[in-house]
Amino acid sequence: MPAQALRSTEMVAAMPPVAVTRSHGAFMKRILVFDVNETLLDVQALDPVFDDAFGRGDARREWFSTLLLYSGVASLAGPYEEFSTIAGAALDMTAERRGVRLSAVERTGILRGMLALPAHPDVPRGLQRLRDAGFRLVALSNSSQAALEAQLTNAGLSPFFERRFSVEAVRRFKPAAEVYQLVARELGVGTGDLRMVAAHAWDIVGAMRAGCSGAFVARPGAVWYPLAPRPDVVGPDLPSIAQHVIALESAAS
Repeated sequence: MPAQALRSTEMVAAMPPVAVTRSHGAFMKRILVFDVNETLLDVQALDPVFDDAFGRGDARREWFSTLLLYSGVASLAGPYEEFSTIAGAALDMTAERRGVRLSAVERTGILRGMLALPAHPDVPRGLQRLRDAGFRLVALSNSSQAALEAQLTNAGLSPFFERRFSVEAVRRFKPAAEVYQLVARELGVGTGDLRMVAAHAWDIVGAMRAGCSGAFVARPGAVWYPLAPRPDVVGPDLPSIAQHVIALESAAS
């Protein structure tokens, strides 16, 4: 995980842990809550656009790390702005840091590209396996509700999810506890009845400290935060996560 994103993870360490309780008994399958950007959708698809604008594709990683860092700052210090607005500010910061002058067309093209990201190739197979096993699937994103709906629709993933949640309802970004509590409240369950599935350690750490279980998708470049307890499910892609989750829930029933 990039250094700036790790700083956002460090912010979570100050949050007090919440006791895990199951509102519907120990034998109900946990509802699976999926992060969207980088977990389901491939943000690396923007690399050619960044390469054209910046001359180097690694600018995309710097931009996304800056976006995550300052969404955390917005939660901790305010003021709240939509994720897309912070994405634009992070893009301007990246350009200034690198001495690049982005045209309006380039800037708009990059930001709109976030709405048309493709799913990672393994995602439909993993989601289908979980659906076939009887799991309830919902999505949870730092993006606005409108952007989230557009992203999942454009990637062909909307039919997998019974609900799609945006942080804009509580005006705090993940990993704030209020975000995971929102999902539990809307679904009529406790946070202990949720399992957060994400490729970001900070997201899993925040969810677990709010009382959820976690499943860490260790995609290339994603590593676990060593100062937090590891979740009981870790895998390199969504099919492996599905296999572990199904085995765990079957053993508990």
